[in-house]
Formats: sequence, structure tokens, C-alpha cells
Amino acid sequence: MDTLLAAGGLIILLLAGDAIVRGAVNLGLRLGIPALIVSLTIVAFGTSAPELLIAIKSALEGVPALAIGNVVGSNIANVLLVLGVPALIFGINSSECDSRKTYSFMLGATGVFIVLAFFGPLGFWHGVILLALLFAMLAEAFHSARNHRRDCACGPGEAPEEIEGADPAMPGWKIALFIVLGLIGLPLGAQLLIDGALGIASDLGISERVIGLTLVAIGTSLPELSTTIMAAARKRGDVAIGNAIGSNMFNLLGIMGITSFFGPLAIPPEILRFDLWVMLAAALILVPFVFGRLNISRIWGAILTICYVWYIVVLF
Repeated sequence: MDTLLAAGGLIILLLAGDAIVRGAVNLGLRLGIPALIVSLTIVAFGTSAPELLIAIKSALEGVPALAIGNVVGSNIANVLLVLGVPALIFGINSSECDSRKTYSFMLGATGVFIVLAFFGPLGFWHGVILLALLFAMLAEAFHSARNHRRDCACGPGEAPEEIEGADPAMPGWKIALFIVLGLIGLPLGAQLLIDGALGIASDLGISERVIGLTLVAIGTSLPELSTTIMAAARKRGDVAIGNAIGSNMFNLLGIMGITSFFGPLAIPPEILRFDLWVMLAAALILVPFVFGRLNISRIWGAILTICYVWYIVVLF
């Protein structure tokens, strides 16, 4: 029953997250909000909604290890699993994209979060610092993206860049339905997944930390994995790398920033001693691919995937 609860909650979360992204994107465009702002804010926040709801509900129910484990585990999975598996299947042509600036932001966010974690438990002021960094990075991303769009404006007959979930022909009632379904499904799915995950942890005699780092983290990383597989198949290395970097940055600054307001969030000693450093090592693995402009070949995909399997084995 606990497994069914967790699986059902995860499915509802993923469907509700997709619904609220589609509804919010089309509502924003319908209200005249520029597509660039929609893509930098609504899409980024909407696709991370499942992780955010899990983290907040875990904090409110007194299991911060599940919230922190979900974020740290998701960041580890986003590099080793989400990039490793698509690279193992197709290879990722990461040499063709320049993600040095956003990757540097991600490394900075990782370092700041680790420092704040040792000054925990996470609370109000930790959240203020993390969210201030997020807004600063979003402002920089908006400025860079606007300049890029201006310099690379579409010529005659060229189509503008598509936004995930955008459908100019979507009627108003359908937009409203997507938003309502998302708002109902997200908290429901989060509650079911937490109840199921805690039940599984109790039945197997393992900690909420391990469940958050594995079951919940892998489950909430499935949208990123799906997106990266499609990007790798289409030879879009920029999308694959950008997806992992952007998700990791928002997990640390956005999700943990907001969740810290529902604290204090005590950080388990095991996460301080081990998992945070695995997260940092996973982030640093990307240095040769980002700064050295190397492709993530199938061999490297195998290495990343094996590293993730090793991490899971060590946890259990």
C-alpha cells in the first residue's frame, strides 16, 4: 500500500506539474507578458513545483531530512543520472554550447548552500540569502537573454524560439482547467508521495534522509531525465546541459530558499558529512565539459551512470 501511495503520488505530481506549466504559460502569454519573461520565470518555477511542494510539506510535517534529501539527491541525480543515461544512449554534444556563465552561477549557488548548511538549521535569514541570490541570477539571465534575442533577432520567414507548453490556439476554459488541475493535484500528489515514502522508510527500517535522496529525488527528477533524453536524441547539447544546470540552481536557491521560511530545518549530520560533498563533486565533474568544451561521450555517460549507481549502493 505504501508503494502504491508513493507511486500514485508521484504520477499525480508529474501530471499536475505539467498541467500548471501549460496553463500558466498560456495565461501569461494571453495577458501580454513577454515570452522571454514567461520562459525564465513561469516555466522554471512550474517545472520545479513538485519538488517545492514536497519540500514545504515535509518541513511542515516535521521531516526536514526528506525535504533536504530530496533537493540534494535531485542535484546529484541531475548530473550523474539525468546527464549520464542520455549520454550513454546517444552522447551529448556539449562542446557546441557555451554555458560557462550559468555553470559558474550553479557552482556559486552550490558553495553558498554548503556554507549555509553548516550554519544551520536553515531558517528565515538563510531563505532571504538564497532567494536574493536567485533573483540576482534571474535578473542577469534575463539581461543576457534579452541581449541575445536582440542580437540574434529572427529574420524574414524565421520562427521565434518555442516556449514549452505554449499553444496560441488554447481556449480560455482549457487554460483555467489546466491551472485548477495543477493547483489541486500538486498538494494532493505531494501528500500521497510523502505518506508513501515515510511508510516505505518505516517498513524497510531506513531513514527519511535515504528515502529523500533516492526514491523521492529520482522520482521528481523524471521530467528532467525525459527532457534531456529528447534533447540528446535531437543533438541539442545546450538544452541538455542547460536543463541540468538550471534545475540544480533553482533547487538550491529557489526551493530551499522558500522552504527555509517554513523552518527551522535541521540538517542531518550524514548529509553534512557525506551527501553535500557528493553533490559538490558531481557539480565539479562538469568542469571539463563546460570549460574544456568536451563532448559527453557514451564512455563518459557510462562513467557518470556507474558513479550514480555506486552512490545509491553506498547509501543502502
